[in-house]
Amino acid sequence: MSLDPPTYLASLQNNLRQRPIAWEGAVRTGTLTEDQLAKIRAVDKAKKDVRKERVEADLEGYRVLFVGEPGNPSVLELAAKRQEIVQYILVLLNDLLDTVPSLSKAIFSGGDPYRNFLPLLAHSNNPEDPVTLLTSTVMSKLMSTARDESDATVERALPTLFSYFASLTKNSDAGLQDIGVQEYSRLLYGSVSRMQFWAQRSETVAPLIDILRAAAGVGKDNASASLWSGTSSTIRSGGPEASLGGGVGLQLLYHVLLVLWQLSFEAADIGDELNDEYDIVLLYTQLLRLSPKEKTTRLLVSTLNNLLSNNQTSLLPIAVLARLPALLQNLFGRQLSDPDLLEELSQLRDMLEEYTKNKTTFDEYVAEVHSGHLRWSPPHRSTVFWAENARKIMDHENGDLVKRLAEIMAKPWDHDKAVLAIACNDIGNLVREVPEKRYQLEKLGLKRRIMELMGEADEAVRWESLKALGGWLKYSFDTK
Repeated sequence: MSLDPPTYLASLQNNLRQRPIAWEGAVRTGTLTEDQLAKIRAVDKAKKDVRKERVEADLEGYRVLFVGEPGNPSVLELAAKRQEIVQYILVLLNDLLDTVPSLSKAIFSGGDPYRNFLPLLAHSNNPEDPVTLLTSTVMSKLMSTARDESDATVERALPTLFSYFASLTKNSDAGLQDIGVQEYSRLLYGSVSRMQFWAQRSETVAPLIDILRAAAGVGKDNASASLWSGTSSTIRSGGPEASLGGGVGLQLLYHVLLVLWQLSFEAADIGDELNDEYDIVLLYTQLLRLSPKEKTTRLLVSTLNNLLSNNQTSLLPIAVLARLPALLQNLFGRQLSDPDLLEELSQLRDMLEEYTKNKTTFDEYVAEVHSGHLRWSPPHRSTVFWAENARKIMDHENGDLVKRLAEIMAKPWDHDKAVLAIACNDIGNLVREVPEKRYQLEKLGLKRRIMELMGEADEAVRWESLKALGGWLKYSFDTK
């Protein structure tokens, strides 16, 4: 998958290509050898087809030039103290890897390919340091072109590289962020690299989710509450391109979505965790409402397809609660021109329709409680629902639902007090409909928690907790 190089990186490389180097003086001082200089000059200013022909005719020679061999140091080793030469060589190698893909495999064919590169990657803690930045992109291109999954790559180089690109994605500079994200995309070429990316998710995935949350107009602290309530953001303009919430540019948004789409091909293994940790289904549903371009819409839909199709039991209920089916119907009403997007939309709609056609209101309530977040959906206010299902809720899977309600109520919900009000409403309905089971609720600490909530600052919580406690008081003189 080819992406245009980020502007910052392309500008740096172009400046270095044009920089004059005193090659003869470097040979005289032992910074490089005559043979190394001859190989550099053979390809340095040559046309692409000439470069390709010359490198392919001497793959072993160019392998040794860049990574060396015992008793024959590479040009990067000899020139270590001459930063201008190191930078120039890194740009040259980057160009050759583009022109001569077979050079990547040749570099992996003998010895340790990263012996010269890993020290350069640790050259500086400054993310804008040219040596570090150029080394990281060369390593990324080297791995991806060769599609290497050797131990040297997976166990040593890849984790270090992911950590470096993570530092770029967390930078406040959008240009550096985009470099980090695009290089992630280059590296997620197979299951092994994707699973390593996931293993480092606190470094790699979390900052990308922060970017998407900013685009959706929700903050880190109250992300879940804002997403469940459907808080919306608007597209902003006023620069070279439109932006979403948090000033996230459409190009950066697209590249982040591309990376997470690639990661979603491991949905069978990580889909549940991805949703548990990052509310990914809710977040993507919200972004789908805001998506301004078909190319971002397609990535959102395709990723949801991967997640939901591989985790139907756990994630389809969340998608229904997030009102994804209704949103998909709205999308079909737009004049979409991308046939692949229309096909993906149809697949997603059909999957959700198949899931929902036999689901009852009770099933919907179970899914909502299992989601860990409550909203004022129809069952909560329906006297008919509670009359028909209260006993079923109490007995469901040996009291699992009321245990989950207790877990929900135990949280403070500082950013979404409505959850506590809804939970009090539900407990009050259970006490009213099945009063003989109220001691089961008391054992879970629910009566005590409701009494605590009567002192909440939020008026709705106080009112619902008072009503719920009234149910207990009504039966206060009953015997067990």
